[in-house]
Amino acid sequence: MSILELFIGNISFIIFSIILFIVGITLLASMVIINKEWDRALIFRLGRYNREIGPGLHFKLPFIENIIRRDMRTRAIDMPKQAAITHDNISVVIDAVMLMRVTDAKKSITEIEDYRYAIQQKAQTALRNIVGNFELDNLLSRRQDIAQQLKDVVDKESDEWGIDIRSIELQSILLPEDMKRAMAVQAEAEREARAIKIKAKAEKEASQNYADAAETMSKVKGALELRRLATLADVSKDQSNTIVFAMPLEQISNLPPLGMMKPPSSKKTK
Repeated sequence: MSILELFIGNISFIIFSIILFIVGITLLASMVIINKEWDRALIFRLGRYNREIGPGLHFKLPFIENIIRRDMRTRAIDMPKQAAITHDNISVVIDAVMLMRVTDAKKSITEIEDYRYAIQQKAQTALRNIVGNFELDNLLSRRQDIAQQLKDVVDKESDEWGIDIRSIELQSILLPEDMKRAMAVQAEAEREARAIKIKAKAEKEASQNYADAAETMSKVKGALELRRLATLADVSKDQSNTIVFAMPLEQISNLPPLGMMKPPSSKKTK
């Protein structure tokens, strides 16, 4: 055997060894499965469900077994803004968010093609139907009730797909601009009406207090005069005020005529 033939044979053996090594590494890599803590994986053998595996290191048969994973963590899904009409024929746009998690990995794969899309479509349809049963005032004041009804409807359907709806929250309810202006005018009118009622109630209480005070003063002799003196004392604090003091006629009638009024005489002592 010549040196050339020996060299070619060695090269062929090296190439074959490299190819065999690459194929072996590829097969070994395709057999190894590493799942994270929140992963669940379904193994299908020749298209049929075979087993479910959890987190950690696992192995599968190459070529005849394939794997589909499911993330079991709770995730938030932002539902697209949904237009709806209330019971009193007012158009609104509702923005909602949903929290859900996969509870049965097998059902979420074998019972539904795309569970996220299916749940979103179901939630949008149910939301339109629920909003149609509420008038606008109730819709704005009973958000929690509406969200709970929506959760119950969607959760009942998604339970067959191995999905648990944790909660649904209505983030915002958008109204038409003309309805916003009308509600602002209504709110302003309600505030003015409340202010008038409060003022009238205060005046009524004040008048009752004045009536009680007048009745008390009429029963106590000299109480009215003391009140006049107290009022004069309060007014006289400002030096720029000119005070005109009015005396009752009965007090003036008791005074002697001006010509008969004599100054007190002073006695001289010897």
